This record gives sequence, C-alpha cells and structure tokens, in this order.
Amino acid sequence: MDPTIGDLTTTVNALWLLVAAALVLIMTPGVAFFYGGMVKAKSVVSMMMMSFGAMGLVGVLWVLYGYGFAFGTSVGDTSNDLIKGVLGNPSGQFLLGDLVSAPDGSGPNLYGLAFAGFQATFAIITVALISGAIADRAKFGSWMLFAFLWVTIVYFPVAHWVFNFTLTDGKTSDGGWIVFGLGVNDFAGGTAVHINAGAAGLALALVLGKRIGFQKGIQKPHNVPLTLLGAALLWFGWFGFNAGSEAGVDGTAALAWINTLAAPAAAILGWLIVEKIKDGKPTSIGAASGAVSGLVAITPACNILTPGWGMVLGLITGAVCCLAIELKFKLGFDDSLDVVGIHLVGGIIGTLYIGIFGTGIGLIDRIANGDAMPLSQLGAQALGAGAVLVFSFVIAWLLGTAIQKTIGFRISTEDEVAGVDTVVHGEESYALDPA
Repeated sequence: MDPTIGDLTTTVNALWLLVAAALVLIMTPGVAFFYGGMVKAKSVVSMMMMSFGAMGLVGVLWVLYGYGFAFGTSVGDTSNDLIKGVLGNPSGQFLLGDLVSAPDGSGPNLYGLAFAGFQATFAIITVALISGAIADRAKFGSWMLFAFLWVTIVYFPVAHWVFNFTLTDGKTSDGGWIVFGLGVNDFAGGTAVHINAGAAGLALALVLGKRIGFQKGIQKPHNVPLTLLGAALLWFGWFGFNAGSEAGVDGTAALAWINTLAAPAAAILGWLIVEKIKDGKPTSIGAASGAVSGLVAITPACNILTPGWGMVLGLITGAVCCLAIELKFKLGFDDSLDVVGIHLVGGIIGTLYIGIFGTGIGLIDRIANGDAMPLSQLGAQALGAGAVLVFSFVIAWLLGTAIQKTIGFRISTEDEVAGVDTVVHGEESYALDPA
C-alpha cells in the first residue's frame, strides 16, 4: 500500500495500522494463555512470564535500536541486491528519533510511528513463540538473556530481509535481500516470524534436552479452557496481524482478512480428521492447535491466494501438522508445546504453497501462462525459507549452548520436580489455601 496518496488516505491507513497493532499485541498474552494451559500446573507462571518478559524486553529494544536495524536504509552502497539488503542502518532511528522529530521540523510522523508500532508487535510475539519449546525447565534470567541476544542478532536482521521494502507502482523496487533480491512473497511473516521462531525453538529444545519423564501420553495439558482462551485471542489478533500487513485499507487487506478466517477454519477440520483416524478421538486441544497451524500457514500467503485455495492450504496444513507433532517422539527431541510441529512446519508449508498456488506467480498459473521458468517462484520461496531456518537455528543453538555452559539455561532436576514456578518466581498459579 502506498501511504502517500492524499492526507485523508494516509490518516485512515495510519488509523488502521494503530488498530491492527493493538490486535497483534493481544496475541502475545494469547500465546501465554495458549502455552500456559498446556504445561504442568506447577509451570504456568514460568510459561506465561516468558511471554510477558518478551513484551517488556523486546518492546524496549525495538524503540532503542531494533526499528533502525530492521527498517533503516540498507547498509552498504552496492548494486548487488542480495548483499545490500542484509541489515538496516540505525543512524537517526535511536529512540525512533527521525519518526518522533523529523529533520525538517515537521514533528511526529503519523504513518511512520504507526508502522513502527505495528512492527514492534511482530518482534515481540516472535520471541514469545520460541518459549513453548522449552516449557517446564528453563531459567527465567537465562531466557531473558537469550531473548535479548537472539532478537538483536537474528530477528532484527531477518525483519530487514523480509519486511523492509519499497513499493513503486505496486511492485517491490528496493528492500531486503529475501523480499526484493530473491522476490519471495511473504506477506505477513511466514519466514520472519514462524520459520524463524520454529527453528530457534528446535535449537533450544536440543540444547536443554528432554523434560523428566518425557514420552508420549505423559505430559497432559493441565487446563484445557486456558489453552482454548489463548487460541481464541490468537485468532482474534491474527486478523490484525495479516490484514494489517497491507499497511492500509484496500482490497488486499480485505482478502487477507477473509483468508485469515477461511484457512484456520479448514485447518481445524484437517487436524481433527487426522486425529480421529490416528488416535480415535477428536480433542479440543487438537482443534485449538489446528486453528493455530492454519493461521501460521496462511500468514505468508493471505494476500496471494483465493479463499478456495486458502481453505485447501488450511486443510493440508492441519492434517500435516497433526502428524508432524509426532516427530519429537520418533526423533527424540522435547519440543514441549509443538513450536516445531506447528510453527516451523506450518510456516514452511505456507511459504512453499505460494510457489505452487499463488495467484499469478505460482507454478500452476505460470504453466497456464506459458512461462519459460514455471518453478522460479517455488525455488525462491524454498531458498528464502531455508536461509531463515538455517540462520536462526545455528545462531540460536550457539547462543543457547553458550548460556547453558556459562550461567546455565536449564534448571536442576530437583527444581524441575519441585516446580519451576515456586523455585524461580516464588509464586503458584493456583493458591488454594485461603491463608
């Protein structure tokens, strides 16, 4: 969306961004509830605190320098778009300086500040999502240190790769090396948010190891309604997440909204069908997880699919992710709350799906139009997804390993048995003693 077409249009677009930002911010408490209901009763406070800690830490870092690294002018003056779009220059954006007080003295930038606020909520929730992979066994201080390092080294640059671009006549004319250099279509963060968080979650799950007694059927959700509440908040906020990514009010925003309804609805059905066949019973946790998997998959594709293809994507993703969450038992890694099975797998499915079914750019339309390189978009989508996956996994593994070997990342066996809530936070989620 071009925000410069008339003052009224700019004002309306900025208003929508502010509303969308508020919706997306609700998603992080939604993650806290979604995860909190699925852990042990003695780990709820810890689980939710990791999300709220991310809100505090990443919110501050974004204002300090994160926005500048993500959306500053690309470092380096080069004609190679793959090199140029690697990292933003934060000069002038410390504490959002140029947005708050423009060099020409014009005062706060309405649209610029609204956009900065909207993107801040993306950074926050991406970090919060990672925490689900290390439930029941992580030190809060170590988690906060990891979050600080990971969001600075990984998320801010990746946001520049994917979300920083210039539109000219409706086409990307400059920007990050993934969105412009490769030409990847990632409308709202299939790579930057979900693959990014999923890969980091996998790395931390490997570093911290398995929970005590880890095996299928042992770890039961302690509060199913809490998880369903979290899923509801996530779905509600996701309308701002996807439709808000158009950064304005137009037909593309409306299409993104409809797809954000259609895909997760179909994903619920896909998950429940497979769950019924596989385990004999459809569950409410399955419905909630199916909805989230569909939301993840439609995130990169909500601007480029018809609602029909969006529902097909949701159906496929719900079914595949229901199977993918079994990988942790087969391969022996404890991805506690299925960050890998839902966010990494769902993000990959949605990102690659565009290369086949994306309107005007996917394999099917390219073949129909006689394109000489029908696989080019699919190849670009795969390369972009792979680059983010490898980068995030490697850095997260290095950071997690360094923290574990120095100050320690995992709590002791005794503390895990006693419960991370009382040991780390001195609180209980359910104080039944009236005294």
